[in-house]
Amino acid sequence: MSNPWFISNSVILVRLLLSVLMGGLIGFEREHNNHPAGFRTHILVCLGSSLIMMLSIYGFSDFIGETNVRLDPARLATAVITGIGFLGAGTILFTGKSITGLTTAASLWVVAAMGLAIGAGFYFAAITVTCLVLIILWMFNKVERRFLQSKQIRTLTIQATATEDILDSVCNRLNNFTIKTQKMTLLEKRLPIGEADQIEVQVQIIVPRSMEPDIMISEMRKIGGIHAISVE
Repeated sequence: MSNPWFISNSVILVRLLLSVLMGGLIGFEREHNNHPAGFRTHILVCLGSSLIMMLSIYGFSDFIGETNVRLDPARLATAVITGIGFLGAGTILFTGKSITGLTTAASLWVVAAMGLAIGAGFYFAAITVTCLVLIILWMFNKVERRFLQSKQIRTLTIQATATEDILDSVCNRLNNFTIKTQKMTLLEKRLPIGEADQIEVQVQIIVPRSMEPDIMISEMRKIGGIHAISVE
């Protein structure tokens, strides 16, 4: 029976290279879609997790015979799962209107788990999870965009000369595109006597995902008195 506390250099090399491959596949998908944590980040997370798992299992084998020492192969693995949360939190961005980066943070957490699995020798589980993650990130993303996220929330900001019909004109333009208004904020700027007052209208709207911002901007420009338009 082979010694469960011993690992050869060739097996160490295989596990490290496999962690680079598995982490790289997921990282490539994230990099291809311009997400915060990409190709190299996922490789490093998976590689580091694999190394820590092997260190946790085999790195302290010399102390097995000590009477006052208890070895727990999972002690460093728990630290990896906890610590990866800080790295994942760095990929989550709150812009004031939405939160982005949650999927990338989750992919980093899964890649860390894959590295631990590879380091422990669970090759089939690691390879299976890699395939499932790629399916979820690529195929399910298309399904989500097609059926679950057909519309998106945008913020339209307009700066214009204050006139009686400016708000009606903006609303009519939005209604022509069947765009639903969620929230409208009006800020009036009073200028010195002799100059026309200015207003800033900020509208939170729900638009079809297929509608590009330049279409809305070109339509709003047709309204007289508008000086600046932005779509976020």
